[in-house]
Amino acid sequence: MKQKITIKTIAKELGVSTSTVSKALKDSHEISTETKQKIQAYADLYNYKPNSLALQLRNQKTRVIGVILPKIVHHFFSTVIMGIEEGANKKGYNIMVCFSNESYKKEVETLKVLSNGSVDGLIVSIASQTLENKDFNHFKGLVAEEIPLVLFDRVVDEILCDKVVVDDVGAGYKATQHLLDNHRTKIALITTPNHVNVGALRRQGYEKALIESYIKTNKKLVVEIDENEDIKPQIEKVFEQDIDAVFAVNEIYAANAMRIAKEKGLEVPKDISIIGFTDGLISEYSSPSITTIAQHGFTMGKQAVDLLIERIENESELFKPKKIVISSDLKLRESTKPSS
Repeated sequence: MKQKITIKTIAKELGVSTSTVSKALKDSHEISTETKQKIQAYADLYNYKPNSLALQLRNQKTRVIGVILPKIVHHFFSTVIMGIEEGANKKGYNIMVCFSNESYKKEVETLKVLSNGSVDGLIVSIASQTLENKDFNHFKGLVAEEIPLVLFDRVVDEILCDKVVVDDVGAGYKATQHLLDNHRTKIALITTPNHVNVGALRRQGYEKALIESYIKTNKKLVVEIDENEDIKPQIEKVFEQDIDAVFAVNEIYAANAMRIAKEKGLEVPKDISIIGFTDGLISEYSSPSITTIAQHGFTMGKQAVDLLIERIENESELFKPKKIVISSDLKLRESTKPSS
């Protein structure tokens, strides 16, 4: 009895991508005749049949959009959900929100459940562990199966789908330049591990602004936070250095920096300036209030859902992935001001 095989099995055995297999089985002109014949012969040999139940479910529109977020603790993601929901509801869709909790395994399982016909398409921000593993086969499988997919915020070039991102390099540059304009020159950066690409891009902006001011990046002033450990002690280490400003890549890091500065008897902003990322309630109601980079999460959510619904409702159109880049704004508050 021959084994039951899938598109992934064929791709692995023949050393091609799942997308190539999917297109070859549909007799796509994009695939060479030789490759199509090889794939179709292998599929025939093992009596490959598409998952008819999944196909049937996918062909029956649910009017539901799946959303997978890494976590909900950040204000940014809650505003993205609001944008997605408003945009979806206006076009007669509902949303189903799930969380990967930064876990690769949970993300894979959730994608599998949602893509079996429960939803018409998916909007996803990639889990930290997935970015660290650099294993995106579960997303590539969706693309191969032509399930509409939009990635936002945390995206990677390897996945050929629509994407919505913030200009993270530009945002990091704006934040750092604001501190430099206020005559701060010893600027600490509190960021994510380098595999979380949004943090890495904001770091690029930070370094670019320093270079343009002829300031060499001091690695001792850069702290990469491991969120599996207690955050506060990690941030405290940077206060052992001679610093006059902190740029934190999210508002939780910024609020922790504010607390530590106060514990050390530093006055904000007289002795040290602090700037964060994401314009949430923590930043607004801290004392003093925290200057932030506003990411426009609501707009991002709305753009993502509009892109997805366009894909869902225009399946016959030639697929060309789109990338929307949203600019960010500086929201000035009490935690930064020109030093005397």
